[in-house]
Amino acid sequence: MKIAVLSGKGGTGKTFVATNLARVAGKSVYLDCDIEEPNGHLFLNGPILKEDEVALPIPKVKDELCNGCKDCVEFCRFNALSYVSNKVMVFDKICHSCGGCKIVCPQNAICEEDKVIGHIESRLYKETSVFTGRLIPGEESGTSIIHDLYNKIKDENSTVIVDSPPGSACIVMDSIKDADFCLLVAEPTIFGAYNLEMVHKLVKMYKKPHGVVLNKSSDDFNCSRAYCIENNIQIFADIPFDKNLGKLNAEGKLVIEHNIEAKKLFSDLLERIIKELNL
Repeated sequence: MKIAVLSGKGGTGKTFVATNLARVAGKSVYLDCDIEEPNGHLFLNGPILKEDEVALPIPKVKDELCNGCKDCVEFCRFNALSYVSNKVMVFDKICHSCGGCKIVCPQNAICEEDKVIGHIESRLYKETSVFTGRLIPGEESGTSIIHDLYNKIKDENSTVIVDSPPGSACIVMDSIKDADFCLLVAEPTIFGAYNLEMVHKLVKMYKKPHGVVLNKSSDDFNCSRAYCIENNIQIFADIPFDKNLGKLNAEGKLVIEHNIEAKKLFSDLLERIIKELNL
């Protein structure tokens, strides 16, 4: 069972929900796909047991073999190649590593070199296997890191919690496409409801079973709750605005390990997801 936790923006409590859900599941796998700013390891902490590089094949042109036919330049739909001053230039930041330029080159003048774009850290926190993806600052895309993170799942029967990146960009789509269920975390504000709508449209497009967790709830009017009611979206949990929970979270502690009510809330949340999936 793979549960992707996502939100329309950062700071809603996505990682707060994902890490506590991973631990209440007992033996589980936690994938931190928020590769630009991962922080799940601050809660599911422990020493790094292994670190794997993630690399992409980038074309390299052998100038002595190139005859300037420009077949590779014309082939590339991402404009990662250009013919300038009688040489083929490669713009590795926008290269999608498809390998097509190498295939179409009639002179065999293009080879490939691996370029490291990030790495994956492996940890173990109690019964939870923790895998943290990190994109090197300045790199454009971390799609391959998301792919390699999913490859860390060895047991298909494991409970897997995927901490998706915020927003609805390509890496968010990559993080949820293999998920069995999507859990949308939303704040009670107008801005929170707007961002909830954004990710709601995304999971509907992928036809994923989904539900909402309302974080920082109070007795005041909740714009995100109103959006859920209006669009007939199931609210799976209400996490109250609680200074004690906020303090524990700020200290890097899992609330389920220090607060009985919070443990029950997350246990009930997991049970409801399991029931929704008829597992």
